[in-house]
Amino acid sequence: MMDCKKLISLSLLLIFGCTQPSTVVVTQGFALGTSYSIKVESQHWTAEAIEAKLDSLFYIANKSMSTYIPQSDISKINQGMTDVIVDEHFRAVFDKATEVWEATDGLFDPTVGSLVNAYGFGPEAGFANLSQAQIDSLLDFTGWQNLELTPKGNLIKKDLRTYLDFNALAKGYTIDMIGRYFESQQINNYLIEVGGELRAKGQNPTTQKTWRIAIDHPNQEQGRNLIRSLPLSNQSLATSGNYRKFRIDPRTGEKYVHSINPKLGLPVQSSILSASVLAPDCMTADAWATALMVMPLEQGQQLIAQHSDLEAYWIVAKGDQLLEYFSVGWPKE
Repeated sequence: MMDCKKLISLSLLLIFGCTQPSTVVVTQGFALGTSYSIKVESQHWTAEAIEAKLDSLFYIANKSMSTYIPQSDISKINQGMTDVIVDEHFRAVFDKATEVWEATDGLFDPTVGSLVNAYGFGPEAGFANLSQAQIDSLLDFTGWQNLELTPKGNLIKKDLRTYLDFNALAKGYTIDMIGRYFESQQINNYLIEVGGELRAKGQNPTTQKTWRIAIDHPNQEQGRNLIRSLPLSNQSLATSGNYRKFRIDPRTGEKYVHSINPKLGLPVQSSILSASVLAPDCMTADAWATALMVMPLEQGQQLIAQHSDLEAYWIVAKGDQLLEYFSVGWPKE
């Protein structure tokens, strides 16, 4: 489940204290095609025990939704198998995708994967400068409205060529799974970071204050610079960006970013460098951060304002300047 759709352009720096009491457990590793770092307060858990549980949760997510594992449920569905019965995790992600697809009038669409792959942003290597005829052909079997998930758990596709990709939700969902497990074990102070996306609960046990994170400045040529920090507690944060994730056509030199408009089948040409979303759960934040990169700033601002449980922060390029835009409830530093 590698994050080719967005290797977070604005990597998020976890701000920890310098000393750690014995009840603080920190574990780091590599999963889902990216790195993770988790900090929890617990009297009973060791890093080894946490890592063993993480391995099992990552396995569950990959088996259900990884497009990089040929035997996963989603890969079998993409291969045209019609007898796959999906699990509860697939269903939860499918339902969230439907919710955000409807809220964004189709601009968020996990069936855009065929176009993503064709442009060279997915698991298949290579780059293609697609003609309009090729784009139209791919659009024939692109569209969330062409899918139905039955109560039994069988995914029905109107066209077997439709390619499903949950990369805009699955990492966030996995983070939520980890968080829910911690809470079931009475771990009430934790910070989970996977590939730059975060879920936090309680406070930093080292500082006895609310967790704080920082967002990198887009320009890192002169070393690591931070553009903004914010508190994070009992919320999740996801960031999507396109200022690093792009391909250059070797013949024309034209830049193609990794956000694809699922209605037009075209890479989005946008001055928005990144969008960060705060939400009650990480899957929702993940999906909305992706969606905001596909639509104009004004449309994104209007949609976020209509959802009281969401806040957003945009970084926009204007000439040599970077402009910052915030939703009304975005937390102050």
